[in-house]
Amino acid sequence: MRKDKPFDKSVYRSLTLILQFGINMLVPIGMMTALGIFLDRRFGASFWTILLFFVGAVAGAQNIYRMAKRIYDTPPEDIHKKEKSGANEDSGSIKKEE
Repeated sequence: MRKDKPFDKSVYRSLTLILQFGINMLVPIGMMTALGIFLDRRFGASFWTILLFFVGAVAGAQNIYRMAKRIYDTPPEDIHKKEKSGANEDSGSIKKEE
């Protein structure tokens, strides 16, 4: 029988972070491009899609910059403390009445 290694959350956390970066970039681009296509068809213009695509790209880049800054500004010690305390935070605040 094989012994299982302890559960490592860092791999899942890294995958989640990568997915968040992708989603934070693709959602604004997709929404603004769709709006541009709608406006082009509605008004018969041909520049809204390109213009709003770039607006979405800038908004997505800004989202990623803010997220990355928040991640890098958080000291690693705080992250590890939050992981270890987890559910113990709530249980310490409940007191028995006598």
